[in-house]
Amino acid sequence: MQAVPLDRSLPPLIIGGGLSGCEAALQLSARGIASELWEMRPAVMTEAHVSEGLAELVCSNSFKSEDPVRAQGLLKLELDKLGCRLLQIARECRLPGGAALVLDREQFSAKVTNTIEADPLVTLRRERFEDLQAQLATGRLVILATGPLTSDGLWQQLSELLGDGGCYFYDATSPVISTKGINHDVVFSQSRYDKGGGDDYLNCPFEKDEYEAFRAALLAAEVYPINAADKYLLFEGCLPIEELANRGEGTMRHGCLKPKGLVDPRTGRMPYAAVQLRWEDAFQNAMSLVGFQTRLRFGEQDRVFAMIPGLEQVKIMRYGRMHRNSYVEAPKVMLPTLQVREHPNLIITGQLTGLEGYMSAISTGLLAGINASRLLSGNEPQIPPEKSCLGAMMQFMVNPGHKEYRPTAFQYGMLKWLPEKVRRDRKADLIRSEAENAWLEMELLVGR
Repeated sequence: MQAVPLDRSLPPLIIGGGLSGCEAALQLSARGIASELWEMRPAVMTEAHVSEGLAELVCSNSFKSEDPVRAQGLLKLELDKLGCRLLQIARECRLPGGAALVLDREQFSAKVTNTIEADPLVTLRRERFEDLQAQLATGRLVILATGPLTSDGLWQQLSELLGDGGCYFYDATSPVISTKGINHDVVFSQSRYDKGGGDDYLNCPFEKDEYEAFRAALLAAEVYPINAADKYLLFEGCLPIEELANRGEGTMRHGCLKPKGLVDPRTGRMPYAAVQLRWEDAFQNAMSLVGFQTRLRFGEQDRVFAMIPGLEQVKIMRYGRMHRNSYVEAPKVMLPTLQVREHPNLIITGQLTGLEGYMSAISTGLLAGINASRLLSGNEPQIPPEKSCLGAMMQFMVNPGHKEYRPTAFQYGMLKWLPEKVRRDRKADLIRSEAENAWLEMELLVGR
């Protein structure tokens, strides 16, 4: 299929009502541009979603740290400067979580859905979209924000268009439990190193023998099979709990079960290991097991997770699930403006780009909205300054030097201008100073 000139008289189509699609629609609306937002749920559900709400958080309910010393915190400051809409809504749905931006995921989805439905410049269509090539042939601008769970038919069309079958990995969600039945004689409230409120997290402490028995049960438990034709490729930043158990006796204790910064009030000392529980809703009826993404069979989750001290009588309200995530090989096919190199009327955003995590999805959705508005107004699309967080992400995404393009969330390692050997506190000051200069440049270019 040959690229055709952009027809600015046609409203842009945004395919996918997740984080990136909703942010893109709201950014277009803020600039006076009407769009159509397509979402196939509830008519067609995915293997990870459980509701019809827009911007449903399926993997976790945390947007990670807001501490500006950390990469994810710095990225949020940048998004605030650029007028990010979903970040504003997220803070209205905040739950206790220390320095992390933890959300009531149902409230957040409901607020985003209401915001989109109330916006006079956004037309929400609850239909499956599989007409990609035909729409591009008309000269229409299309923002593809279908995420890693793109429907088979649409993925096939995209693959044909790009001449590439793309990439994939297997991802999983963590279980959510009822707070009823938690044994508070064992489970205690404390944020790690006492950061945040004292009851932001609950902790389930393990003695050594309990931990070893729990690990043995994880290793012996039955799991759901994956596609027989696939390799079991995983995102290293979000490994299933049974995979962590398989990687060695101490792997979980140095990961999501690390006990550092916690003191068991029963003993007055640090436990051997600890599972942290994070609030799921404002009414405190549910909690998620932090870092417990899994592909264990549901019955095995009931059995094995009941071995966690203090959770013996707890009911699982939402089981962890594994799903196959697809993404394009961005260094081969994309530009740092999020446009497809050979089809510039197609913008790809969100986790479909291979940039991983909620904040990457929102960030690319914001940039997609900005660049779509610029293209439809007859202006050149924006390449963010390289010293900005967004700029660093875009340069990482299109870097031809990747030996293997694997999903990656924003991290300081993407800032190639940053000296390797800088003290952590000095590094934060240096990054903040350079980023603020980049933000000023970006604000002028996007008209904010």
